[in-house]
Amino acid sequence: MSKITVIGAGSVGATIANDLTIQGIASEIVLIDINVQKARGEALDIYQGAHFGTPTLVRPGDYSDAADSDVVIITSGLPRKPGQTRLELAQSNVNIIKEITPNIVKKAPNALYIIVSNPVDVLTYVFHKISGLPEHQIIGSGTILDTSRLQAQLAKLFHVSPKNVHAHVYGEHGDSSFVPWSLAHISNNHVDVYAEHSPDAGRINWTADEAAHDAVEEYVRTSGAQVIKDKGATFYAVAMAVCHICKCIFSGAGTALTVSTMMHGEYGIDDVCLSVLTIVDREGVRGKIINQLTDEEVKKLRNSADKLKAVIAQIQ
Repeated sequence: MSKITVIGAGSVGATIANDLTIQGIASEIVLIDINVQKARGEALDIYQGAHFGTPTLVRPGDYSDAADSDVVIITSGLPRKPGQTRLELAQSNVNIIKEITPNIVKKAPNALYIIVSNPVDVLTYVFHKISGLPEHQIIGSGTILDTSRLQAQLAKLFHVSPKNVHAHVYGEHGDSSFVPWSLAHISNNHVDVYAEHSPDAGRINWTADEAAHDAVEEYVRTSGAQVIKDKGATFYAVAMAVCHICKCIFSGAGTALTVSTMMHGEYGIDDVCLSVLTIVDREGVRGKIINQLTDEEVKKLRNSADKLKAVIAQIQ
């Protein structure tokens, strides 16, 4: 039996609740929103299809209904508009997280918290500072979606399953994110030599140089903005990413994910939340995997941290 509370019944929150139901990840889902009618409608719509899958109780509620939740997912906040950066959202959504945090933590002090609202790294940091919860209970969705976009694009380029692609996006969930290419492998071959050892060598269009790396990183960084431009909002992929985090929590095995957590001197970075490979299990954040990054990659990670710290210094 597992209980998940989703705060925010907008496109992202409602899609997360629906995907959680379809995948049978939780036995009970509580949907909370300042717009009570919207939460009620979304919960009813999802619940009325629940019997086609794993039986799940989906209901609207308030903060008191979050008691005994195993996981609380926070999606509340203003959405990013076309042409707007995630960091430009900062102060408005910080104000919202400051209002939500004391109310929910009081009712569900033992839950694991997944912060999804943008700018996710800034809001994860603020949640750390005001919630009073142990750090292992706090997970920002971070670059898990960016990493999925990266793996999907490389899988397409190399004609393999994304499950065979081991490459990740580090840093901010935003413009200063980057790929540590020194760690990028496909089926135990570095990405830049994979084609030489692949049966698909003749149809793989990949030049092992910085330009190829930059083109993929640019695609990953601009994908979210492209979706927003084309359809107004992103919610399907981020919902699947958040459901994956939940599955990794409940599996208890310990899974390496690029989620946003507090840094304590790793790679020379302190007092900021950003994404590096982190082990997540039933207790939440077990700890970070310290990879052998190149000097240039460490420099990029520190640059990402500095950009986030500059935003944090401006918010109230």
